[in-house]
Amino acid sequence: MIVHVLDDTPTPDPADDPGPGETDAPEARATSDGVAGTPPLDADAATVLDPADDAVEDEGEDRPDVLVEPDLNAEPDLNEEPDVEVEPVEGGAAADGPAADVAQADAVPDDVTTPTLGTEVHDGSAPADAAAPAHSAPADAAAPAHSVPADDPVLSVASRPADELEESPEGEPDGFERPRPTPRALVLSFGMLAVSVLVGILAVVPAPYAVNGPGPTKDVLGEVDGTPLIEVDGAETFPSTGELLLTTISGTGGPGYPAYALNVLQGWFSPSSLVRPVEEVYPQDLTQEEIDESNAGQMVSSYENASVAALTELGYEVPATLVVAGTVEGTDAEGKLEEGDVLTALDGVALPDYQLLVERLEEVVPGDTVTLTVTRHSRALEVPVVTGEREDGGAQIGVFIDPSFDMPLDVSISIDGIGGPSAGTMFALGIVDLLTPEDEAAGQVIAGTGTIDVTGAVGPIGGIRQKLFGAVRDGATWFLAPAGNCEEVVGHVPDGLRVVEIATLHEAREAMTAIGAGTADDLPTCTAD
Repeated sequence: MIVHVLDDTPTPDPADDPGPGETDAPEARATSDGVAGTPPLDADAATVLDPADDAVEDEGEDRPDVLVEPDLNAEPDLNEEPDVEVEPVEGGAAADGPAADVAQADAVPDDVTTPTLGTEVHDGSAPADAAAPAHSAPADAAAPAHSVPADDPVLSVASRPADELEESPEGEPDGFERPRPTPRALVLSFGMLAVSVLVGILAVVPAPYAVNGPGPTKDVLGEVDGTPLIEVDGAETFPSTGELLLTTISGTGGPGYPAYALNVLQGWFSPSSLVRPVEEVYPQDLTQEEIDESNAGQMVSSYENASVAALTELGYEVPATLVVAGTVEGTDAEGKLEEGDVLTALDGVALPDYQLLVERLEEVVPGDTVTLTVTRHSRALEVPVVTGEREDGGAQIGVFIDPSFDMPLDVSISIDGIGGPSAGTMFALGIVDLLTPEDEAAGQVIAGTGTIDVTGAVGPIGGIRQKLFGAVRDGATWFLAPAGNCEEVVGHVPDGLRVVEIATLHEAREAMTAIGAGTADDLPTCTAD
């Protein structure tokens, strides 16, 4: 350090050093940043003190003027020892460093003021790269409790003002060190990646299974795109306050709609879904177009049968032409009757409709011979046929009948996207409800399923368990189930749903009326017997 003395006053000899009461050195002061003490005279961060501003009266003697010449281009040496000694104030001993300064600061008289030379403080400490102010602590002094070490890259960046931070190209402050991931974090990351890859594979890999779940329901008394689902011309119709829901199933696994491994896993864990080998559900020799065409044909046949059965239930006569569509292999009719023959009588009794043919056969004992009157190429023929036995024990003549009906009313059903014969029973109930002035459903939501033939017999269907879940999902509290499905129903009825067993359209109509009237407690239900 270079010190120039501006007067001719000789440098005092150490032996002549005045006592505690006669010192010319300025006493310690507390600064705004908590660092107290006499400002160091540093070679690289010096300050010119104005004698007029820093004079201290002491026994009438003037303090000599001191000029410090700074080297503005030099780098600060933080390890250089300061040339200023701190002498003890009255009541204390001399000490070096900030500890002594802080101790002496408590003893500074209130009438003595340390000049402040424009020092700016940020967050309790000056910027690390700023020149040391005149009243800062010595470079080698211990940092105050709230200061930040200049060589700490993390803490020093955090303590610097936001406008002085420089960002790297990646958008992070210079000096910032990103923490390295722990082994646990690495394991979790790789585990999550593996699970994601596995789920992705399961979502795209086909599986040799068919998965069936609850499908949509439709209110046959409601509308589809603004058009009534059932319309009847030729008779008065009546409104209903209830709902009659036909139920469906949705399936994957058929041609054109493969089931993936993820679908199969979900189906196995879902109580409302059924997973079966695909060959048990879909014919393997048919295309999806052929399956859709078959389902559409079955739907048309179901609502034709429903119309005939409903009108017959209401007392209408529905004449029919009974056309032979083929014969059953191995029966006596094979080779005797031909496709296109029209049945007109059985044992001399005319057959104006299909229902009468069924009623006459119920009186025949299997194995008896009956005489069929047929019209072939405009000629009447009498053909004797030995009857066979149906699976249910009744007699059969061994022919397939494709009846052509002469409907007394024009009944149309509009529905798209749903195929198969299982909606026949609910279609028939809807027609009955529309053509009767009574409000049979009376505000109740009744779901159901089952095939139906022109005689009104209700047959079993597939997917009964999935349909139960679909019904309760869409608000139904009652379900009409075919008697042939009761074994599958028992033990699989969702909460909030009551099941009624039916075998005919007439039984279904009586059940609907009882539910609407609130007298359904005694209706038969499916049991384990």
